[in-house]
Amino acid sequence: MPRACVIGWPVEHSRSPIIHRYWLAKYGIDGAYDKEAVAPDALAEFLGSLGTRGYVGANVTLPHKEAALAAAQFTDEAAVTIGAANTLWLDADGALHASNTDAYGFMRNLDAEAPQWNEGLGAVMVLGAGGAARAILFGLIEAGVTRILLANRTRPRAGALAKVFGPSVEVIDWEKRDAALAACGLLINATSLGMTGEAVLDIDLAALPADAVVTDIVYNPLETKLLRDARAGGLTTVDGLGMLLHQAVPGFERWFGVRPEVTPELKAHVVATL
Repeated sequence: MPRACVIGWPVEHSRSPIIHRYWLAKYGIDGAYDKEAVAPDALAEFLGSLGTRGYVGANVTLPHKEAALAAAQFTDEAAVTIGAANTLWLDADGALHASNTDAYGFMRNLDAEAPQWNEGLGAVMVLGAGGAARAILFGLIEAGVTRILLANRTRPRAGALAKVFGPSVEVIDWEKRDAALAACGLLINATSLGMTGEAVLDIDLAALPADAVVTDIVYNPLETKLLRDARAGGLTTVDGLGMLLHQAVPGFERWFGVRPEVTPELKAHVVATL
């Protein structure tokens, strides 16, 4: 029976088991998906014994994503460029492979919920310069986006991130984000602003073109103030839960041999736990 898990410290907050156990039941697969709370100083030993513990692979959440990438014997371009791994698997020889599916998850969700997002696209604005923003920049550039405006409350951090991705990414001052929206067909909040327990994102959407798309990686609450304001202004909106669901697809297929579908029923199942 194939078994996978999610590794974190802490790990109780992870919704990965909800997603993967739903798919195991839906497809009638005799498999299991567990939670493993692994302290940072125990991670190397845990990953080194993944197979002997009965696992074929794992998801990785905070604070282990960078360390998991370093521990892997084989890595893909996404994981290396993003600088973190969230999906691990063992090959037939027991070697550890690492990938990052966050960019894949973001882009698949955007394509599914707003398939017109890149029609006549001008610039894209990305708010934030953390790990999520890094994954999103990778996905956008892979999709052919040539002009990305990057704004972060700490400008030097945005500048450092822009250097990784080259001339497609232009850093703008956080204070100039409202006016810069006039050139943007897509606005992405890749910060934690708007999340339950966090401050709301303060931004004026008035300058956005009428056909612009607004998306938020925050999924708790499912509709943030940003998305509510955008919807009230007649703009197309994409919530953050789909990114979480779609990023889980490649790992499940690796571990259990079936490519699962992201469906409204799965989304409703996860929303009920928020």
